[in-house]
Amino acid sequence: MYSVFQHWDPLKTCIVGRSYPPEFYSWIKESRVRKLFEKIAEETEEDFQNIIKKLESFGVEVLRPELPNHPYNNGRYIRPPMTPRDHMIMIGNTFYENWSTNFNKLNYVDIKDSSWPDCNSWDEFNNLPAWIKNECIEVFNFGGVQKKHSEYDQIVSHILKQGNTVKTGATYLNGANTARLGKDLFIGTNPGQSHFDIEKDRKHINSEFINTRNHIIDTQGHSDSTYCPVCPGLIISLCDISNYSDTFPDWEVVYLPDQSWEKVKPFLDLKSKNGGKWWIPGFEYDSKVIETVESWLCDWVGYVEETVFDVNMLIVDPKNVIVFNHNDKVFEALERYGITPHVVPFRHRYFWDGGIHCITADLDREGVQQDFFKQNSKQNSK
Repeated sequence: MYSVFQHWDPLKTCIVGRSYPPEFYSWIKESRVRKLFEKIAEETEEDFQNIIKKLESFGVEVLRPELPNHPYNNGRYIRPPMTPRDHMIMIGNTFYENWSTNFNKLNYVDIKDSSWPDCNSWDEFNNLPAWIKNECIEVFNFGGVQKKHSEYDQIVSHILKQGNTVKTGATYLNGANTARLGKDLFIGTNPGQSHFDIEKDRKHINSEFINTRNHIIDTQGHSDSTYCPVCPGLIISLCDISNYSDTFPDWEVVYLPDQSWEKVKPFLDLKSKNGGKWWIPGFEYDSKVIETVESWLCDWVGYVEETVFDVNMLIVDPKNVIVFNHNDKVFEALERYGITPHVVPFRHRYFWDGGIHCITADLDREGVQQDFFKQNSKQNSK
């Protein structure tokens, strides 16, 4: 049976994302733009393969999602399964799928007839008339209850064969906003969440996880792009995050310098044109590329602001961590704790908005649940 209790325990099984191949972009009529996207596709898979090679050198079993059977749907191209961690997480030996957001925004909204009722969750979808559900499943290749997201079906089946329980539907829960530290779970908030929404999530979290101390941290976005508890006692964090003394008392916090933003200065110039959603270095002012990406790829990307640098890391074991590039301050801190960083580039991370943590998802790690905050159990549910 697979399990993950601490995200720094030795990694045994991991998902690595997948993007579309170069031939997928044959629909782009402009030759110059098509070749650009074909190059992005080639280099993306090359970098995926380098990540896989590095993981396998540590003895990690690597699983990959399938591509959608019908990528074109109602005037849009379905996003490839680039960032599995955004939609799933293994907590203990229970696997959680979070398809509700994608279901609402990317699937049902696209295929519904104007006469069909709106749906905001899987529960509402399950209560639709049978003929609507059947049409979604049979005509539009939509997942339904048994087949929620075809590109991950084989992985979910594999997990079930290991004897794990699979649960679906919690919109507040995924691997990108949840840090698993044994008896303590630290869950980040979504952008724009109100106090009411946070308290509602807190109630759900505490009812689901009754054997852990559950903490909500107001990260206003994916917490794995805000901070990373690398090992007991050490956190790598962005400079503009609040004090950790309450949630991680006596832990060293290494803040990254503000100049990290200088690495994406051209993106800032482009931000007014695309809402901060993507960046292809060297093509910041190319109107044809901008038109193509905004017309066809707008639903594939998140916000580049969430993925600036090394806080988005993949911990292989207590002595090894994978990062995308070098940072003196981070590397010096890791060395003090006996941790070796391994640089594996991902050249188009700002286009895909996916750090090494995002484009992977750990399914199985050695170890049993530990308690790192015995002295601070009174913090439960803060």
